[in-house]
Amino acid sequence: MKGLSKEQILDFLNNWGNETLAKTIEIKFTDLDLTNETLSATMPVQPKVHQPFGILHGGASCVLAETLGSCLSNIFIDGDKYYGVGTNINSNHLRSKKDGIVTGTARFIRKGKTMHVSEIEIRDEKGELINHTTMTNNIITK
Repeated sequence: MKGLSKEQILDFLNNWGNETLAKTIEIKFTDLDLTNETLSATMPVQPKVHQPFGILHGGASCVLAETLGSCLSNIFIDGDKYYGVGTNINSNHLRSKKDGIVTGTARFIRKGKTMHVSEIEIRDEKGELINHTTMTNNIITK
């Protein structure tokens, strides 16, 4: 996505695909720092992302984290030649959340030519850490 502005990339991400899981659970990309290579998105915590006890399902947190980690990789590679695809995710659910909004932010731990490792933190409106995830993407030739 070289040559595109922050606003153009966020617009692309928010309009990418029609019937995706990210759209189903209302993930919205909100910030991109091209200098520090971070990407943020929000997700509402509502019944469709709850588990039976009425709290945020860990799988929904993983979807937010993997969406951020995968998109972060794909922003910073040559999309004409490569795809960044998730190959491993390790997610720690640290606090429960019943409602409101969570915000995830992804940043690289390592950004190599064939592999990216990202750290994703998901926080509530008070800044409390809800989830911490690490994710590995392989960078593969199209």
